[in-house]
Amino acid sequence: MVELKGVTTIVLDIEGTICPIAFVKDVLYPYALTSLPSVLEQQWDSSDFSPYKSAFPREAQASSAALLEHVQQLSASDVKDPALKKLQGYLWRTGYESGSIVTPLFPDVAPRLKQWKDSGLRLAIFSSGSVEAQKLFSKYVGVGKEGETGGRQKTEDLNPLFEGNYDTINAGPKMEKGSYELIAKEMGLKVEEILFLSDNVKEIQAAKEAGMQALLVDRPGNAPLTEDDLKTHTLVQSLDEVEIVPNIADVLMNA
Repeated sequence: MVELKGVTTIVLDIEGTICPIAFVKDVLYPYALTSLPSVLEQQWDSSDFSPYKSAFPREAQASSAALLEHVQQLSASDVKDPALKKLQGYLWRTGYESGSIVTPLFPDVAPRLKQWKDSGLRLAIFSSGSVEAQKLFSKYVGVGKEGETGGRQKTEDLNPLFEGNYDTINAGPKMEKGSYELIAKEMGLKVEEILFLSDNVKEIQAAKEAGMQALLVDRPGNAPLTEDDLKTHTLVQSLDEVEIVPNIADVLMNA
């Protein structure tokens, strides 16, 4: 158990922190690539699709074939391109709304987030995925087993738990300390009031450099950590291992 004091807000990464990396790499990314050709064919000139198309370089907008090739190259290289992330969110929407995609959180996550929220802690997300994609992710969280509701898995919307959604567009790169400083400013907080949780060592380092408290999260399927990583950062394997110690003054005020 890791006990932390002075924390009023918890900012969480998504992939490898609150859900398995495999869900993103083996379900979400392939779904976007598979559905893209038909979307390009049907919506190339639509006003709904225009903002997503126009976010890419001009040469990629020359034709549907050019954009498809560009997106495939970015995806193959795992580039955290803001235009790609926005497009992925758009493509995933259909999958989520149809029930084809359901978000699988680690078992400890939803109960712990609800407990933190009920205790008065503020929660936010900071992910390389677009804000639109984050909200879809949190809106369709799987509950129970498939087949319980006419063949579709029951879901719950966890978006009300979060009062902030940050991505590389509205906050900045996740490996730069300025992004974490901006999040604190946007939320009206001192950086030291915020706890950041992520599986990425470089993100944890950037958050610490900004003045945040930060914990490295190790989940099944995550990349192996080095001995230096383990010496440098405090590690948790579940949100249940994180205990926020209430401020005595706040406890007395609410007594």
